[in-house]
Amino acid sequence: MAAASISRTLLKGARGLKSHWIPPPLFPQLYSTSASASASASSASSVSSLTEPQSPGGERRWGWTKWFLFLPGAITFGLGSWQILRRQDKITMLEYRQKRLDMDPIPGSNLYSLREKSDSLEFRRVKVKGVFDEKKSIFVGPRSRSISGVTENGYYLITPLMPIPNDPESVQLPILVNRGWVPRSWRDKHLEDLPLDEQSNNIESPSSQESGRSSLWRFWSKRPKIVEDHVPAVTPVEVVGVVRESENPSMFVPENDLRHQWFYVDIPAIARASGIAENTIYIEDIHENINPSNPYPIPKDVSTLIRSSVMPQDHLNYTLTWYSLSAAVTFMAFKRVMPKKSRR
Repeated sequence: MAAASISRTLLKGARGLKSHWIPPPLFPQLYSTSASASASASSASSVSSLTEPQSPGGERRWGWTKWFLFLPGAITFGLGSWQILRRQDKITMLEYRQKRLDMDPIPGSNLYSLREKSDSLEFRRVKVKGVFDEKKSIFVGPRSRSISGVTENGYYLITPLMPIPNDPESVQLPILVNRGWVPRSWRDKHLEDLPLDEQSNNIESPSSQESGRSSLWRFWSKRPKIVEDHVPAVTPVEVVGVVRESENPSMFVPENDLRHQWFYVDIPAIARASGIAENTIYIEDIHENINPSNPYPIPKDVSTLIRSSVMPQDHLNYTLTWYSLSAAVTFMAFKRVMPKKSRR
């Protein structure tokens, strides 16, 4: 009985195992290839679903960002329009300068009185008379100048013009005069001469004191006469110039070193260094009578006063450039936004 029951149990287990058994594939490579192909198809379908909008709602959601493509065209168009306004302002400025330069020169004796009545005398021609104080000259630069095709560095020579006593035609108060361009050697000689003058004064002063002490009782009455004989003669000069204001340096120009180097014209600072009032008048010499034997300083050319670093024609060229660039980028943006026609 026991053996019969054990045999029946083994028979039932074998039948159950046979029902759940799956035979191995006859061609395993075929099954693996089909599986990879199905996986590739599923991945491709997922990528296409990400790149291609499947619903009109997605296209409506991201379509407004296409208008950013027109932003460069709008910016360049605005820059071109701004150049038109700049050109008109430059034309007005140059006409204003030319109109004031064509006016009659202002006499130097009435210069400060007219300045109080008028807001500005800039670009008005003046004719002044006085005496140059050479010891207080200041060199502003370096400034380059082309001479016979060769560029040479130099400086602008600015000297105070002092009044002449008892002369009604001279200036009533000191003014600053930009006498023109001079080579570098002028500045070097000026810097060398100043210490020599001071040393000579220091050397002569002890000897004069000793001579005065030794023979004070003998020559006291004659000393004023000797001093009067050595007073240098005053040479008045007449200057025809144009009233100007301080320069506006760019961000690349260094600050002025009030003791050693002046890089740009700062009228109040130069006036303080020269020992005159800060609200003094500053003019630029424009006379054309140059002595060939002694051409320096070379005065400024009047035509440079009605010129600018950017002339109206340059603004017009900039306008055409910006408008052309605006048209090009706008056309490319339009071609990108427009839907492409499907080919059959």
